[in-house]
Amino acid sequence: MFDNVTMQLNMDPLILSALREDITSEDVSTNAVMPEKTAGEVDLICKQDGIICGLSVFERTFLLLDKETKVEFYVKDGDKVKKGQLMAKVFGDIRVLLSGERTALNYLQRMSGIATYTHEVAALLDGTDIKLLDTRKTTPNMRIFEKYSVRVGGGNNHRYNLSDGVMLKDNHIGAAGGVKEAIKMAKEYAPFVRKVEVETENLEMVKEAVEAGADIIMLDNMDHDQMKAACDVIGKKAEIEVSGNVTRENIEKIKDLPINFISSGALTHSAPILDVSLKNLHAV
Repeated sequence: MFDNVTMQLNMDPLILSALREDITSEDVSTNAVMPEKTAGEVDLICKQDGIICGLSVFERTFLLLDKETKVEFYVKDGDKVKKGQLMAKVFGDIRVLLSGERTALNYLQRMSGIATYTHEVAALLDGTDIKLLDTRKTTPNMRIFEKYSVRVGGGNNHRYNLSDGVMLKDNHIGAAGGVKEAIKMAKEYAPFVRKVEVETENLEMVKEAVEAGADIIMLDNMDHDQMKAACDVIGKKAEIEVSGNVTRENIEKIKDLPINFISSGALTHSAPILDVSLKNLHAV
């Protein structure tokens, strides 16, 4: 879903907004101790083991403040990194290095944390054909970064946004008057190239979804016995997705089921950051 061109086209306005949030008029602390342009360098250090992600966003943050900033990377997105590892050196005006530090690190820590957590969860599905998916439970204005991080960590992206596919959830079904009605209306409205996914909460809804010709049936917050029975009803008539409070701690309990996808909002909304730091700033 995301490549370097896509990221470049979308990230600048978001990074600039984050920088403006941190610098409303001036960086008082930096201007107090560094009144004039002075060349310097600083080390990017990893403070815990994990998967690094977001290096281009980290670099772009400084470049938007000063295009003459240079970053020398010793790792790339997706690499396993270790506590104490030197990952990069940043060269430029010390005022820029100080003013951009927090915003650049916020992106890198958040994105690396998601990639690390996703990598750990995806590893639990090794040996199966089940694809691990994210959800739209992302931080506002961070979606492109967070979904990219899921991919770097070894997961897959579900819908990017509401324009990206038909997914009929409980309130859509309620608004339409039932599962069959919602699927019928979706098939009549949506372009033929769009698959229709429907969220089900019990076996009766699953049966209705199968009869109405849903392409993907989501089993939402069902227990293991319910999901097994639902899989028997669906068979090969539709693809099957399991969702609902799926985390690193419980995902292994459902990987024995004949399903195609597991979606987990926890990949983006509950991943802890990966601790990284800029250290040893000095003039050169």
